[in-house]
Amino acid sequence: MGPVLNGLIKLQSIENQLRVAKAKLTRCRRSVVIQENQLRSSQNAVEAKNEEIQLTKVQTNRFETELKTRDEQIAKLRASLNVARTNREYAAVLTQLNTTKADNSKIENQTLELLKDIESDEAERDEIQKEIDEQKTRLEHSRKDAKRLAKKYEAEIEEIQTQWNKAAHGIPQKSLEIFKRVAETYDGQALAVVEHQDSKMEAFSCGGCFMGITAESVNLLMTKDEIIRCPNCTRILVLAGAQNE
Repeated sequence: MGPVLNGLIKLQSIENQLRVAKAKLTRCRRSVVIQENQLRSSQNAVEAKNEEIQLTKVQTNRFETELKTRDEQIAKLRASLNVARTNREYAAVLTQLNTTKADNSKIENQTLELLKDIESDEAERDEIQKEIDEQKTRLEHSRKDAKRLAKKYEAEIEEIQTQWNKAAHGIPQKSLEIFKRVAETYDGQALAVVEHQDSKMEAFSCGGCFMGITAESVNLLMTKDEIIRCPNCTRILVLAGAQNE
């Protein structure tokens, strides 16, 4: 292998460093985005809980208004009992009075259940609001940390990119374009080391996809300085041990 392939090996090493640095920057920023999404989710939960509480209060108010109307009916029925002229009339009024009281009792129980629901929902809402306040504090700290780390990683990326550009300068444009395309396909891993499967036999395989590589391809790598690609995964093949040259 000659200067082109050795240059690509060096470039691959720098490419790995560059991708690691970029991944750190992405994670740094993503952590803030995740916390922002969590905060919005909690805020939406509070809004939904408030709407639920309001609807329950509206229903409670309806029941309370109905109870007032029924209490007035009960008062009138009790007055009617006192002026009933016959036993039949008295019995009819009493039946209506007892029915109204029973209905009132059901509405009162429903109202109490709704009041309990309101109390429970308000407690749950307050807990969510407390968590929101804590999330806001954590988010503010995370933003500051992310800003500081982002500045550090950006400087690191800029430095590594300079090294990448320097290493790429001595590589022919066509070879460099191939490297870039394959690197994008395999998350930066454009090269694959040829592995010798059997020391007693001329059996070789691609270190990227583990498919067989012909001895002819290996001989070309040993004698010529040109790009040989795996026929299966299309990675650029290099010989074992060449990375350290």
